[in-house]
Amino acid sequence: MPLYDYMLLAKPLVTREAMAELVARVARRAYQRNGVVTDVKSFGKVQLGYGIKKLDGRHYQGQLMQMTMMVPPSFTKELHYLNKEDRLLRWLVVKHRDAVYGLEFINEDDGRNEMNGFSLAHTKHDYDIEIGSDDSESEFLTSSDEDSDDYNYGLEEEEKK
Repeated sequence: MPLYDYMLLAKPLVTREAMAELVARVARRAYQRNGVVTDVKSFGKVQLGYGIKKLDGRHYQGQLMQMTMMVPPSFTKELHYLNKEDRLLRWLVVKHRDAVYGLEFINEDDGRNEMNGFSLAHTKHDYDIEIGSDDSESEFLTSSDEDSDDYNYGLEEEEKK
């Protein structure tokens, strides 16, 4: 089953108990379809970028809730009853694309090797500044610098061995 995020934006005057009841109703439906609620977050009152017009006026604030759950793909089509919910301003369903779960999650290396694709150090030849050119940077790099040729790069020493 894929992982989904459900974002619920309720009216600012809705009580916590009413929000909890709304979240519990969605979670009960998920459990009936053999789904699992993995996380519930409340972001509290948020200021909206624009007013959302409803029958009782225009709302510039809302209470934001996020539910993360694993449900069958057909479950998203069953949420049409949320359109008739007068406590909600908006709701949104987002599917996690690269979610890893089940046996694939157990066999994962936890990102231990994710930095292997990057180079460890820059060599002296990586820089495109020519010594003695007419560029403005050339006044900083001249052949008379004491440490320009004497500096030993760790990567060059490893290559010689």
